[in-house]
Amino acid sequence: PEMAGGGVEDVYGEDRATEEQFVTPWSFSVASGHSLLRDPRHNKGLAFSEAERDAHYLRGLLPPAIVSQEHQEKKIMHNLRQYTVPLQRYIAMMDLQERNERLFYKLLIDNVEELLPVVYTPVVGEACQKYGSIYRRPQGLYISLKDKGKVLEVLKNWPERSIQVIVVTDGERILGLGDLGCQGMGIPVGKLSLYTALGGVRPSACLPITIDVGTNNQTLLDDEYYIGLKQRRATGEEYHELLQEFMNAVKQNYGEKVLVQFEDFANHNAFDLLAKYSKSHLVFNDDIQGTASVVLAGLLAALKVIGGGLADQTYLFLGAGEAGTGIAELIALEMSKHTDLPLDDCRKKIWLVDSKGLLVESRKESLQHFKKPFAHEHEPLTTLLEAVQSLKPTVLIGTSGVGKTFTQEVVEAMASFNEKPVIFSLSNPTSHSECTAEEAYTWTKGTAVFASGSPFDPVEYEGKTYVPGQSNNAYVFPGFGLGVVISGAIRVHDDMLLAASEALAEQVSQENFDKGLIFPPFTNIRKISANIAAKVAAKAYDLGLASRLPRPDDLVKYAESCMYPPLYRSYR
Repeated sequence: PEMAGGGVEDVYGEDRATEEQFVTPWSFSVASGHSLLRDPRHNKGLAFSEAERDAHYLRGLLPPAIVSQEHQEKKIMHNLRQYTVPLQRYIAMMDLQERNERLFYKLLIDNVEELLPVVYTPVVGEACQKYGSIYRRPQGLYISLKDKGKVLEVLKNWPERSIQVIVVTDGERILGLGDLGCQGMGIPVGKLSLYTALGGVRPSACLPITIDVGTNNQTLLDDEYYIGLKQRRATGEEYHELLQEFMNAVKQNYGEKVLVQFEDFANHNAFDLLAKYSKSHLVFNDDIQGTASVVLAGLLAALKVIGGGLADQTYLFLGAGEAGTGIAELIALEMSKHTDLPLDDCRKKIWLVDSKGLLVESRKESLQHFKKPFAHEHEPLTTLLEAVQSLKPTVLIGTSGVGKTFTQEVVEAMASFNEKPVIFSLSNPTSHSECTAEEAYTWTKGTAVFASGSPFDPVEYEGKTYVPGQSNNAYVFPGFGLGVVISGAIRVHDDMLLAASEALAEQVSQENFDKGLIFPPFTNIRKISANIAAKVAAKAYDLGLASRLPRPDDLVKYAESCMYPPLYRSYR
């Protein structure tokens, strides 16, 4: 019906574009002319057909050539490869996302191994450090201390009504780079583009949010171009009140089934927020749970190479923060699920070294609560090398955020008492990695089962090529998010994370193992994500946490059918 006064309500039919759309699916109406070209969701650039150019008043607004989406993709990839500075590639990708959304995702899906490091780690780290100066057009939603008492109104300013996934950061611990305040926005934006490209969650259902409570980074406070609040970080009650208001507003505005992913919060807040809201909201912390799930998948796959079960190994971690303790806890959970051992006995096989040395019983009093379960009976040791020599671990995992900490002595010691030492150096970006792939293979004379957090190139050692696995959270969170969304889950349960790990480990083929890979290549990531989503959704249904009924018969097929396709649509 015409609106009174000729209003323009729902021009694109977005509100009606639900999944069950029985109107001719190959065409739907969009706005016209100049505004269509300025709308990234529907703009196709030179790919508009003759008929579309007539119907939508585009004649003359575009050059006469008509090209296919593949052709556009080829041209842009060619352009991207001309850039020598990685940050220029990042800026070019962000520009494309703001100009032509479907082409951006098509590019990312078809060239995932090449472009993942650009839109995510390591380049996104540099982008966040310089976010103020490369800032062009705001992306995502900024909620600051100024909005206290009005957070719900701020959420209502976002144009999309039905949101399925929110990624939120407060910018206090961006990758291994520390407090970047308001400039941390690059992280939720990058993460959500991966939810769409790799997990198929539609872009309009994704909402990146940065909560600005100030920054303790003096460089930013002194920077005249800093885009955030110029004050020290709010802590304690002031901080928690704003977050409480935010979490309540999210639930009030978007309902019970919106997945809120906490990202790059500082340790103390990350654990507290996860514990506090996991009972009442659908929350997920990628740094604690996503990392753990991917690393566990890597270990399950590595066991097929080295033999034995999870419980037969001795684990040593360097770094006892969010990632380290999160991984350790998930390993213990999986171990106790598959053996008759109580959880506490499983934890005893896992040792952690922090900045002060090995976590041991005698230090228990002074430890933060999340480290306590891993403080076991042992004499105090101060260095990693001493811990390796004394405990003789079969698995060494680095989550310290400090580069070059797996020294030659440490790695050679691992190789001296293990036929195939498992070495994961997980800290990001590349400069913070505990050791490089080349070091791991060279120092162990090619026996290491190696994976890293940031990508490394294949390594030639004595005539054999070793392909290092990348233990990248992007394997798990997109599929995990899709599984949660398609099942309508209302809470995240640890068993859903274990299901994701098992699903990912199952995707590693024999031919991957032959190359030394313990993670599947990223090229078929959408298939991997669909399988993870199916396993996660199945677990949500089994646990009675899924609200989307009836349960689909074939969850893999159902997951695939729900994934956003980046191909252009025809407009009538």
